Amino acid sequence: MAKTKIMKRIFLICLVFSLLAPSSGATIFKWKKAEMDGSRTGVVTAGPDNVDETMGRIVRGKYIAPNGKEFKKNSSTAKVAKLMIDVQPSMAFVKELVGHSAREMKKHSPESELTNWVIDMLMEETGRLTEQNIDLGITNFGGIRVDMPSGDVLYDDLQSMFPFNNTLCCVKLKGSDVRRIFERMASTSVQVIGGVRIVVKDRKLQSILVGGEPLDDNRIYNLATISFLLNGGDGLNLAQNAIEVVDTQVNIFDAVINHVREMTKRGEVIEYEMDGRVQIIGDRRR
Repeated sequence: MAKTKIMKRIFLICLVFSLLAPSSGATIFKWKKAEMDGSRTGVVTAGPDNVDETMGRIVRGKYIAPNGKEFKKNSSTAKVAKLMIDVQPSMAFVKELVGHSAREMKKHSPESELTNWVIDMLMEETGRLTEQNIDLGITNFGGIRVDMPSGDVLYDDLQSMFPFNNTLCCVKLKGSDVRRIFERMASTSVQVIGGVRIVVKDRKLQSILVGGEPLDDNRIYNLATISFLLNGGDGLNLAQNAIEVVDTQVNIFDAVINHVREMTKRGEVIEYEMDGRVQIIGDRRR
């Protein structure tokens, strides 16, 4: 079963707000991840049709947890439980099973299974949408918000992974401008890249291959990316000096979930690998 924590996330948010409500003055919010195992109540993530079994019931104001424990009417636990139970029907769509992952894939730099899968998929989808041959791709680590779970993958897993309203774009660039982009990344931070192999030494770009061939400064390349990175996102300015920019107007989340659904129809699971597309020598501050 997927390890998404839809109910647990909202439960934690409700709890934080309930604790802060009586206070006055400015409040500084700080967020951190926390594992919640439901040991006090036996609550686990609910599916669309098993709310009573997984989240419990409200009976005459009392909350009866899945493990049988009862909480008094008007207690904080009973109030939060009622809020969570009442909202379940409207949350059913995010619990749709859309795919399966062979293993957990975590995001990390300079490359990872997850980030390689994301950018190669975005290149494929951008090429399909624009009917262009895509040569390379760039997206940002910050745009991938959560890791890929092992096993069942729900709608919510992918929505949580790509929560921003960025669209897929194809940028036509001269090779010399592509080189400029990668030189800037080498001196600052290498982002998520596809279709290329680069070597960075002491924050300087040593080599770059596109499709297995040395970058040609005079050739025109098709770069797949997202709208956030066109004009300043993460300092990249990928549309600078662009010969043409085609915005598909297709949201990255919509592209991803449709891609995964098609994989599932073909009986494929989500899995990927690292291939050494990014080599950093000397300076490891990435």
